[in-house]
Amino acid sequence: MKNIIAYDSPVGKITLAGDGTSITGLWIEGQKYFGRTLETEEIEERGMEVFRAACRWLDHYFRGEKEEIPFSLAPKGSDFQQSVWSILREVPYGKTITYGMIAEKLAEQLGRESMSAQAVGGAIARNPISILIPCHRVVGTNGSLTGYAGGIERKIQLLELEKADMNRFFVPKTAG
Repeated sequence: MKNIIAYDSPVGKITLAGDGTSITGLWIEGQKYFGRTLETEEIEERGMEVFRAACRWLDHYFRGEKEEIPFSLAPKGSDFQQSVWSILREVPYGKTITYGMIAEKLAEQLGRESMSAQAVGGAIARNPISILIPCHRVVGTNGSLTGYAGGIERKIQLLELEKADMNRFFVPKTAG
């Protein structure tokens, strides 16, 4: 049984999904791939301790407080996606990483010469636990703020909340 709750945040209504012990989804209302990993016939709205812990964490996060995640995350995805999301979880609060840097790290982990930054971008876009698995911290090599499923405006809000150095970033004319 998948359980969901709603959380009101400064970036919009958030839907959290959990399996009783882990957070399995976090989507901002209107984001691309919203609820993609939810199996609708199994959804029940109810509280559980992991939701209470996640909401406390989000309260702290939206107050600009840096805090370790004290509960487990269980995103559903392919082995490739899991590898990309694992790298995302290593990006420190208030810092950024490029799609190319993630591709390089992944290639090194897999013992390959190279990895497609576009394939990495596809995995990042399908991250089912946004904010907690910080895909908003990924930027283009040239400093472009692009590719956030929750929208560029929200990406900027989250990076500014984390006090990331925004001086070198820009929004491309065709931001997506």
